[in-house]
Formats: sequence, structure tokens, C-alpha cells
Amino acid sequence: MTGPAATTPQPRPLLVLDVVGLTPRLLARMPRLGSLAGSGSHAPLETVLPAVTCAAQSTFLTGETPSGHGIVGNGWYFRELGEVLLWRQHNALVGGEKLWDAARAVHPGYTVANVCWWYAMGADTDWTVTPRPVYYSDGRKEPDCYTRPPALHDELTGTLGIFPLFHFWGPGADLVSSRWIIDATRHLLRTRRPDLALCYVPHLDYDLQRYGPEDPRAHAAARELDDALAPLLDQAAAEGRTVVALSEYGITPVSRPVDINRALRRAGLLEVHHQAGMEYLDPTTSRAFAVADHQLAHVYVRHTADLDAVREALTGLPGLAELLDDDGKKAHGLDHPRAGELVAVAEPDSWFTYYYWLDDDRAPDFARQVEIHRKPGYDPAELFLDPLDPYVRLRAATALARKKAGLRYRMAVVPLDPAPVRGSHGRLPANEAEGPVLLCSRPGALPDRPVAATEVKGLLLDLAFGPGS
Repeated sequence: MTGPAATTPQPRPLLVLDVVGLTPRLLARMPRLGSLAGSGSHAPLETVLPAVTCAAQSTFLTGETPSGHGIVGNGWYFRELGEVLLWRQHNALVGGEKLWDAARAVHPGYTVANVCWWYAMGADTDWTVTPRPVYYSDGRKEPDCYTRPPALHDELTGTLGIFPLFHFWGPGADLVSSRWIIDATRHLLRTRRPDLALCYVPHLDYDLQRYGPEDPRAHAAARELDDALAPLLDQAAAEGRTVVALSEYGITPVSRPVDINRALRRAGLLEVHHQAGMEYLDPTTSRAFAVADHQLAHVYVRHTADLDAVREALTGLPGLAELLDDDGKKAHGLDHPRAGELVAVAEPDSWFTYYYWLDDDRAPDFARQVEIHRKPGYDPAELFLDPLDPYVRLRAATALARKKAGLRYRMAVVPLDPAPVRGSHGRLPANEAEGPVLLCSRPGALPDRPVAATEVKGLLLDLAFGPGS
């Protein structure tokens, strides 16, 4: 005689907020999130190298380091294509078992809503919302988003308006985009009731990079975001949801940009090609070049015989703290084929530019625009209007008027001088006060010690299915 049939555990609903840039210091200025931590539980969160969005989020969702899931940064050199590509969106790039697959192994009907966590497209989630502009054939780019199922697009935009892409990144980046994301999450909680809702809230990323984490404008951004989160936190509490809030990294003060590609070019290792009086990086013929990603840069070296020449070119470069070789990459869980042959880590007060031209008159036209998919590296100067251009606001207004009229436009307003950038991230934090945090609305849910980013997936499964669920 067989025993009673095993019962499938019923999941406890979760809301996971990725509050970009949240640190213990900023939490003290955010009373709603601070109250959640005080009445629930909290712990320091040990991030991964590089401490950037795509790598950290992939670690949270798979429990793997970049050596396992393969996301070695916000972008990398696709050797098989001969191209540097940042901010790809297909979930197939992420290796390892995803959180929702592990949850469905326990509860086959487990449902998931993803609102703007990265690598959303193609993920096996039930409801998906992610930024996705409309690229018209005449070159125009218009704000919009991708949703799954498709009908969700008109449902959200009819209720909330078009996704505010130009408030999500660029000189106009501000709270408007985070409010839209928060409202979209509230809508899905109310109408779909997913077992797990993932919500990415980017607002702290902007003014902390613009002005530094200790600037009054950064503190004001923290208060604004805390106020904006209040309705979502109230709704989650009313629904009986466990709330988890975490961050990928802390943003720390910087004052020194490091032109790593210019150093490689001056050493004769980086090559460019010319078109229409402009210079373009030629990764296929360069002996070495770097994909700059905040405070970390993957240095791709075409032939191992050039490794010593690359080290010599970069040794003593002001602002460069260390070059990780194979052993160094392995020690940091970054030993993946997508990584550079060497990995450069900046000093705490420094960050890497992607610039490779030696004369600004030869810079490509995309350098002065918000072009995250064309630049062969990350460019935080896109958060600014060029302070050296007396007509920059007029140019921006003219381009905006052309856009609204349905005409082609060129928003060439980004400075080529990186000096205004005052905050960055990517290296491992020097102390817990500057690092990310993990908060939970449930008392006693987190250990009384720092939590590794690789442990987040297991903790979320425990919160969904473990004791007290």
C-alpha cells in the first residue's frame, strides 16, 4: 500500500526590488525602505566583479558567478562577430539555471513578472516588460517598450503612457522612468498576481554618477525615490507579499577618468579605420583594445605573444590599480571565454573611458550622442549636456522639435570631456558602507552576516517555499 500523495508546496508571493545604487549610507536617507529593514531583516550584500547591472543581476537569478553564467559585464567583445556589443537583451546569453526554473521544479505553476530586469527578452517568464525603442527605417528612434504577452503593451501604455525612454537614460534621465516602472509593477500585481514580481528601479544611478554620492542632489534623489516606492510597498503589504529590496553595487566618488584605449593606441596596439573624416575602432585588426565598463575594462589581446607588450603599455597608467591575468580572473569568478585576456581594475577614485581617438575633431559622430549600442564601451558622459557648447540647449530643443514633428533628428549634445562625472562603480567596495545591501520585510529571514550575491537565488527560493511561507 502506498503512502499519501506528496503535496506541492504553495508559494508565498514575493516582490523583489532592485534599487540600483542603494547603500547603507543612502538607506539612512530613505525612511520607507529603512522602516522595511528595521521591522524586517537586513544584511550587507557582497557583490561580484564586475559590480555592474548585467553581471550582478545574472548572479542573483542563477546563483552563479560570471564564470558560470557568462555575463562578464554590461557588454563584451563578441569574437565570433568581430564587434563590441553592450546592453544586449536576449536571455539566451545567460547560462545557468534561472530562479523561475528552480521555482517551477518545486511548484510547476509558479508565475513570474519581470519589469525591466535585464536580459528579459526570450526569458521563460509569464509577463515581461523591458525598454525597447522603435527604430524607424529613416533613422528615427522613438521611446517604447517590449512586452510579453504582446497585448500587455497597449494595456500598459494606454494606462501609463509610452515608456519614457529618454528619462531612463541620457541627459534627461530622472525619476519619471522609475515612476513608470513602479506603476507598471503595481498594475501587474493588481491584475495578474504573479508569485514573483521583479522590479528594476534605476533612479539612484543618475545623480549619483552625475554629482557623486555625497552631493545634496544625490541625497534628494534618494528621498524622491523613497517617496515614489511608498505606494508599491503599501500595495505589497496589503497583498501579503514578502518584499525583498537589494542593490547591485554602491556608487562611490570618482574624479579621474582613465583613457585606457588611448594608452593602447599610443603604444601601437590599437588600430582604427577612417570614414568621412571620422575614426572608428577596428577590433578585428587591433593587437589589443579595451571594452571599458565603469571601473573595469576587459582588455582583448589578439595574440598571446602581445601580452607582455600590453602589460608594458598599461603599467603605470594613472588610475589603473591592477591587471588581472588568468589566475586573477579565476580568483574573482571571471574566468569565462567572453572575458578579456586581461582585466583592468581602476583605482577607487578612477574609472575607464572608452575613448580611442587622439583628436576630438576625428571623433565619430555617435560620440556626441546617446548611443549605447554603437559605442564600444560605457559612456557616463551621456548623462550630461555639453557644458562647452553655448548652444547646446538650443540644439537639443531643435532636435526635440524635429522629433515631435516626425522628422529625422540628431541629438548631438553629449560632451567629449568626461571630467563632470563624479560617481562610478564596478570594482569591489572597500567597505560595507559603500557596498550594496539586502533587505527583507520578513523578520529573521536573512542571516546575521554578509550575504554573497550567489546566495540570493537560494534565499529567494527559501522565502517562497521554506518555513514560514
